[in-house]
Amino acid sequence: MLLKIVLSELIWRRWRWEASFPYISLLFWLLPLLLFNSGHSSLMAHDEGLYAWRSRQMFDSGNWIAPWPQPHHKTPGPYWLIALVYILFGVSEASVRLPSMIFGVLSVLVLYEIGKILLGKKVGWLAAAIFCVEFLWLQYCRLGTPDVPMIFLVLLAIYCLLKAELHPRCRHFYSCIAGVCFGLGFLLRSLMIFVPIIALFPYLICENRRHCHLQSLMLYLGFAVGLIPTIIWLWLNFLRFGNDSIAQLFQFVWRLGSEDRGHHGIFFYCWNVPIKAFPWFFFGLFGLFLIFRSPLPRYNFLLAGFPISLFVELSLFSTRLPHYSLVMYPFIALLAALGLDWLSRIEERQKQTEKITFAAYFHKLPRYLSYIFGLLAILLLLVGAIAFASGNDTIRKYAIVALALGSGWLILPVVWIGRYRLGKQFLTCNYWLAGWLLPAWLALAFSGMNGFFSDYNPEVKAFLTQPAIAHILANHPIYFVNVGGKIRVLLDFYTPHHAQKVETISQLPAFSYAWIWAPSPTEVSRPHRLLGTLQQYQLIQILPDPAHP
Repeated sequence: MLLKIVLSELIWRRWRWEASFPYISLLFWLLPLLLFNSGHSSLMAHDEGLYAWRSRQMFDSGNWIAPWPQPHHKTPGPYWLIALVYILFGVSEASVRLPSMIFGVLSVLVLYEIGKILLGKKVGWLAAAIFCVEFLWLQYCRLGTPDVPMIFLVLLAIYCLLKAELHPRCRHFYSCIAGVCFGLGFLLRSLMIFVPIIALFPYLICENRRHCHLQSLMLYLGFAVGLIPTIIWLWLNFLRFGNDSIAQLFQFVWRLGSEDRGHHGIFFYCWNVPIKAFPWFFFGLFGLFLIFRSPLPRYNFLLAGFPISLFVELSLFSTRLPHYSLVMYPFIALLAALGLDWLSRIEERQKQTEKITFAAYFHKLPRYLSYIFGLLAILLLLVGAIAFASGNDTIRKYAIVALALGSGWLILPVVWIGRYRLGKQFLTCNYWLAGWLLPAWLALAFSGMNGFFSDYNPEVKAFLTQPAIAHILANHPIYFVNVGGKIRVLLDFYTPHHAQKVETISQLPAFSYAWIWAPSPTEVSRPHRLLGTLQQYQLIQILPDPAHP
């Protein structure tokens, strides 16, 4: 009874806020997921650590163009963002991740506005709420990478294109802003920004007779304006490195397009995206089916054409990585909201007519889904309870997430049985929608509190924060002796004072400190003192050689 009252109050407040203050309700929905953590943070190797370290090189050196000795293969947009936060708040893991969090919040709000134009206010809000609880999207909102800022620019550009179509008087302004967004996207992701731009071709070309975006000079002018920071950066790099500064950008994209990193086949996204976007991907497929069966009056080539084109592009691209598919996730949320909203009202739609309609073929689907996920909830509760009672601390963290997810999914059969078998008419379709949203929110919230989204290398952070190790790192320059590997990236970031990189220990002066690969005792040619071992790395101090005083 108490759970029923609490859920009723939550649902009522949620939809009341959705009607009056959609932004406030979405912020209350998203911000806890971004801010919950275990109290400990450590960066992810490899990409996040690289962006954090390169940004710190800019911050420490004061050289915001090229603080490295050779031409760089990426445009500096993400480094500038993180380095700017370093200036404001200091160097820390939170500073590395703050830009992604801010742009993640803005992306959700822009998606709501896009959904409101394409599908209506209620479904647009539902799409934004689903977007918040997509696992991979939330993970990258809490990582210091350029993916989320770039997606914000893409969504803002799409929103401006839609507004330019709806408001002809402001057409030039909105078209210019859309072009600027695409140009700034090049600063953030270099040539990779053309992947979502090409995915927009079905909308831009097939519906050009209606919106005439391709004839808008302001769109191209805005794109040129957005490219200005990148052009200036390229020119200054050209003055230092010559043609190599430009060639590196194209060679990097060529390598990505010709190498199969991770040996992921052409069907990689066919299984990876459904897993990372579960269960929303399958509701998205149903929403896509609804669009093909009953096309919307407008925007079909945007709502359906963009994700399909993007999926084909990414699958044909030789380098296939999970985060490359992140640009699809806003549209998965839009399509999932369309499908989920249609299913939630299927019984009401069926009661309004006695004819055999399209809805009649699917009127049992919500019931089956409710029962299937109810059984899955019971299984999760049993497994979670056993794991929590008999497991260690690490297993208990996963058990808590399973218990939260299982408890939430029990809402689905309870609402369905209560409304359609027990006559509890107050259990409206909004309760059923909440039965899908709340479990995902709870599972992700507990994941954040357990450190799954913030503490990726706790053993590295624990080692480096030991008082003796931290004192040495804070007060002495540290050499790097031919050190490689992913953890090396984290050592770069967490080592405050860098000495030069050397190839052998013989190049080190007496009493100096250095990171080295963990060797066998016979491989070290100099007397030294071992200060600590971190996986395959050692921190040592070189001692004077008695034979060569």
